Amino acid sequence: MSSLVNASHLQLTAFVLGTVGWILCTISMGMVEWRVWHVDNTSIISSGIAWVGIWKVCFISYLHVSPGYREQFCHKFGGYESFVPHEIYAAQGLLLIAMFVGLLGLAATIFALRNVYMGITHRTLIAPFFLVGGFFYIFAGLCVLIPVSWNFYSVTHNRSIAFPPSYYMPSSPVAQEAGPAIPVGIVAVILLLLSGTFSLSYRFPGTANTITKS
Repeated sequence: MSSLVNASHLQLTAFVLGTVGWILCTISMGMVEWRVWHVDNTSIISSGIAWVGIWKVCFISYLHVSPGYREQFCHKFGGYESFVPHEIYAAQGLLLIAMFVGLLGLAATIFALRNVYMGITHRTLIAPFFLVGGFFYIFAGLCVLIPVSWNFYSVTHNRSIAFPPSYYMPSSPVAQEAGPAIPVGIVAVILLLLSGTFSLSYRFPGTANTITKS
């Protein structure tokens, strides 16, 4: 049993990194601050700043609000709406896939670690699950990398979005910058890829090929 545990320290680290990466992926998906738009018309967007996420767009407005107070207005949108750009549509789908696949990777790693620490020495109940977990982590990391990179590219090229009039948003900002959701997603990618690499590096100890008897 000690040889199994000693050979699995890196995979335990992979589980921790994968858990944090999966949590950050989920946080990034729910954040609205993917793109920060600076607009020159402050008649409705009073602060001059709007936040564009992958599920909704929000801004602060003092319109129809008592003096000294402000209100945040948000408009939700789905990928089926024609004005949604391809990079946001892709982010919606790929991040949902990443969250689901990452969860499968965590489940596979938990099962393998459980067998290790319970002293179960069946090779087929440990090594394959570490490998499967590693592939899931890497696949989840790539699913996060694509939308994060694509949206960052759109930010750096100041790409516009043709919002409908009811959103009270201009089609193009004066300038835009990457919001906190993008660096959070980048950290999630790094942790998930590291976790997958560590899981795939597992080597079953040669001394643990036989089944121990209780």
